[in-house]
Amino acid sequence: MTIQQAKTQSAAPRFGRMDAALGDVEAAIHRSSDYLLSLQHPEGYWGGELEADAMLEADYIFLHTLLESGDPGRLKRACTEMMRYQKDDGSWSLYPGGDGNISLSVKCYFSAKLMNIPATDPRLVKCREWILTHGGVTECNTFTKMYLCALGQYDYDAVPAIPPEIVLFPNWFYFNIYEISAWSRSILVPLAIIYAKKPYKKIPPEHSIDELFVGGRANSNLRLHWDRRNFISWRNFFIVIDRVTHWFEAVHIRPLRTLALKKAEKWMLDRLEMTDGLGAIYPAMLNAIIALRCLGYSEDDPQVIRARDEFEKLGIEAPASDVMPEPTFRMQPCVSPVWDTGQALYALGEAGVPRNDPRMLKAADWLLSKEVRHKGDWSVKVPNTEPGGWYFEHNNEFYPDTDDTAQVLLALSKVDNPRERYQHQVVQRAIEWEFAMQCRNGGWGSFDKDNTKMIFQYIPFADHNAMLDPPTVDITGRMLEMLACYGYTQQDKRVQKAIKFILSEQEPDGSWFGRWGVNYIYGTFLVLRGLDAIGFDHNEPQVQQAAEWIRMVQNSDGGWGETCGSYEDPNTRGVGPSTPSQTAWAMLALLAAGDDRSDSVAKGVRWLLQRQLKDGSWDESMGEGSKREGIITGTGFPKVFYLAYTMYRQYFPLMALTSYVRAIERAS
Repeated sequence: MTIQQAKTQSAAPRFGRMDAALGDVEAAIHRSSDYLLSLQHPEGYWGGELEADAMLEADYIFLHTLLESGDPGRLKRACTEMMRYQKDDGSWSLYPGGDGNISLSVKCYFSAKLMNIPATDPRLVKCREWILTHGGVTECNTFTKMYLCALGQYDYDAVPAIPPEIVLFPNWFYFNIYEISAWSRSILVPLAIIYAKKPYKKIPPEHSIDELFVGGRANSNLRLHWDRRNFISWRNFFIVIDRVTHWFEAVHIRPLRTLALKKAEKWMLDRLEMTDGLGAIYPAMLNAIIALRCLGYSEDDPQVIRARDEFEKLGIEAPASDVMPEPTFRMQPCVSPVWDTGQALYALGEAGVPRNDPRMLKAADWLLSKEVRHKGDWSVKVPNTEPGGWYFEHNNEFYPDTDDTAQVLLALSKVDNPRERYQHQVVQRAIEWEFAMQCRNGGWGSFDKDNTKMIFQYIPFADHNAMLDPPTVDITGRMLEMLACYGYTQQDKRVQKAIKFILSEQEPDGSWFGRWGVNYIYGTFLVLRGLDAIGFDHNEPQVQQAAEWIRMVQNSDGGWGETCGSYEDPNTRGVGPSTPSQTAWAMLALLAAGDDRSDSVAKGVRWLLQRQLKDGSWDESMGEGSKREGIITGTGFPKVFYLAYTMYRQYFPLMALTSYVRAIERAS
């Protein structure tokens, strides 16, 4: 059958219901491709803004208050941005529609007072009532308490100890720093320096937050609470260690402190090279600036200047608008050019943009220029592997990750590069690096291999819920798709282990958990894509059960959606307002399961077509008059930090519509 015949047939009733006309779908693909290409940077990459919660602006105000720096006008605009996010009950939440978060609410309240909003302001009155109802300042996490200590609002003796001596533990030791996640490592090493130096700045009494302690600060028990229900527990063991550490601090028994600080300083300075800031992520960069100043580096020292400059680059000035009559300033948690370029290039290649199109080649060459060629933290566990792979940001040489690397490899498969031999060498290095990073159970984590020691979750300063980087099914699914693209099959033992890992992680209802995207829709989409690509039979019960789950959670409007609340309550998995990105994921999951004929797929196609804008884009904002721009569909740390990737709404719908057309043509 010809393509024209397929178009004609698709416009007629098939299997008892009306499909979208294939011509309409192809027109939408063309508009989407043109729009996506219009967003390409002159250097060849794509990079959408990353949106997060108000913590970024609150911490920005804290940093500049502590160091007596910053532009007053920008700080005021940051405060205006932060106050936009306050909920009606007075709290601040980690994502739109979520419950209030105590640590975030305390930070925002304190930052508002630092910016001279009085405690009598109705917004702060309401926030104060909410905080006290939910336990007050003592319920905050360690990172929040450490920042409060620096401005005299908490006691260093009461926060969980983060001694810099942890950097002295040898790599073979069970508790060495390379057994915690890469992001926690880059946050905690400078924070350990801060803990050791204990910076303190006195602030005016009117900026104090003593009123946020239930019963008053003097009457509050600031120290860690024992687990009385299970006295013999890891939590209580580590609390004992914590109290002993604090005792040594109090009596100044710290024989290794000087050596530890020197090693922590060197560790940090080494990782400030070849990067957009320490770890290229907001909290590590902020901590690094404070740590450098604590170590005696002056404001005009090149290291401080560079660290500040990289940090400030994350900022975005927003002019006044109909929604916000005042100009604002907001911070990004990091930037995502490698990730966005890998996704955009792959989606455009799937959509039929010629493999030798100059814009495609420019993007491919930009990606090739970002290949990692130096050993980073990952090499501690994988010492005999040649460097390869890619990171997430513009520059972050110490921290390539397996997910970005797999996506870039998928993207590079869509171009015919004149430098074919060079690209082939880069690809082979990256694939070998990926295999070296495979965990014992067959899956892949993100930055490290076998980063799975659960005991670390009980350490008192680990209450940010991000100490580990275990293998996940979403990354492993993408890995299978990439490996299949380069000719690997189920005959490969490493592929077999990956499939076994994925199948062992399936939920009873057929879905899979999504670690790096919200949430079960994301995990299920990537698993099914990977299994399909590697040749796993569509008729296997695991695949069909997953497809049925996707169909079951479809919204009545024909789209799909899921909120970050499913991380807190798995019973809400697949529940949420329809979004372009999550509708696309669900459609890609069904198509990967061999379903191109159900009403669910047809409705999903129509949902995307009806909501595509004239310029070829999709909107994923919260609606007119919203306090936030983007709906959260990305995950930083489950239950702790979430992201809105502003380009997800563009390249994933394009992929879904393209996959639909191909499925229809194959069936015809």
